[in-house]
Amino acid sequence: MNFRAFSSSARRAMQIVPVPVRADNYAYLLIDEASKKAAAVDPFDVPTVVAAAERLGEYLVSNVSSCGDYYAHHLDHSGGNKRQDTALTKLVKDKDEFKIGDINIKCLATPCHTQDSICYHVTDAVGRKHPGGVFTGDTLFIGGCGRFFEGVGAEMDAALTYLGTLPDKTLVYNGHEYTQGNVAFGKTVEPENKAVGKLEELARTNEITTGMTTIGDEKEWNVFMRLGSTAVRNSVNATADTPTNEVMDALRAKKDNFRG
Repeated sequence: MNFRAFSSSARRAMQIVPVPVRADNYAYLLIDEASKKAAAVDPFDVPTVVAAAERLGEYLVSNVSSCGDYYAHHLDHSGGNKRQDTALTKLVKDKDEFKIGDINIKCLATPCHTQDSICYHVTDAVGRKHPGGVFTGDTLFIGGCGRFFEGVGAEMDAALTYLGTLPDKTLVYNGHEYTQGNVAFGKTVEPENKAVGKLEELARTNEITTGMTTIGDEKEWNVFMRLGSTAVRNSVNATADTPTNEVMDALRAKKDNFRG
């Protein structure tokens, strides 16, 4: 597989390369081109991720995980960490920042899917034209959100609202290729939303959709980020006065039972 073909940008200081693993998971290589150093993000399948880095001529220096609760629910993302717990150098928290070469990485705590869920906002300190990206794990999917394994609707609402404060041009790199299913659900919730139709076309014409949409796009078509929409509220028999956390809980329950 030509992993470089999936890179999200031309040659700059920062490259983000999806590495498909398992049936629908994504690991990623976050690459600083100047130093040829790379971080592996959610490396479930370590040999595959390492092989991808070697093919690209990159040197892995860091392992970054979005789901801290490895063993309860998230071997599909951080299972590759199992043999490396003794090498853990930093347990990050909200607003922590670190760098890989000229790449700035900011940690965003988004508890709900797991209480340790962390998203990572990455920006290129050199290539100012790059819009930046956010690794969202199982918190935000393209057109959807993760299940509430360890949280409730109020927490997911807060998490998605937090991600929504990032610049609208920020590219979204999520943990699974669930876009087609999320489109099918979104169409039942907001059938008149033309933005959902745009996402449907994107999913139809691209096997890999991660890194092709932005935070601004999600605000337009992701029903879980549109809890104030009349159509979204009507879909779960909510009114204009229903608290958003209750709308979120009802919408997630509707999605959990969706067979579209």
